[in-house]
Amino acid sequence: MTETQPTAEKEPRTVVVTGGSRGIGLAIVQRFLAEGDRVATIDRTARPVEGVLSTRADMTDTAAIDAAFTQIEAELGPVDVLVANAGITRDQLLMRMTDDEFDSVVDTNLTGTFRCVRRASKGMIRRRGGRIVMISSVVGLYGGAGQVNYSASKSALVGMARSITRELGGRGITANVVAPGFIETPMTAELGEDRQKQYKAAIPAGRFAQPEEVAGVVRFLASDDAAYVSGAVIPVDGGLGMGH
Repeated sequence: MTETQPTAEKEPRTVVVTGGSRGIGLAIVQRFLAEGDRVATIDRTARPVEGVLSTRADMTDTAAIDAAFTQIEAELGPVDVLVANAGITRDQLLMRMTDDEFDSVVDTNLTGTFRCVRRASKGMIRRRGGRIVMISSVVGLYGGAGQVNYSASKSALVGMARSITRELGGRGITANVVAPGFIETPMTAELGEDRQKQYKAAIPAGRFAQPEEVAGVVRFLASDDAAYVSGAVIPVDGGLGMGH
């Protein structure tokens, strides 16, 4: 009988999570902390999270994002993993949606992700390795009434991830998209019982997801096990958006 070799301890990595102080982002932060990684967050309003380097930047401010990454690199080292999770909604019916309601959502959710990916990729290219995970939404592919701005910003992340994969895949960098469906958060709790039942009836799994279920998929995509997974869109939606 062969003797099992002990598993080598994983080297801690530097992980940056945007929008990491609550909801799905916080669950992602906690999962990486549990893995022993060094974690930093970038938020518009920095809410301190224990064991985390919290930095402040608006996703629409290139200089502030650059400063946040510079601080993170100085205190935690080069960024190995970027999880682009920060996003906003400004729902409105198409005919009533203003240019500002459209532009602000796209500038935060899409261009903000681009700003962070561009900044993080510089170090990843030099070191010939890195993981980029973008948090989209089932709405990005499934659509949502009153969410033309949000769905456009989230579906565009797919093209971004696939273009990055073609451009940087040969340098050991992967870029993937996670598309959550309805998640158990304070926001969904406020929907009311009837509305929740209506939504759950459309989900084959018959329930909302826990934030930790999204975090587990993100952790996998950031792991060595996912080194050959890039340009993928992974739904975490209980089957809601199948085929989209």
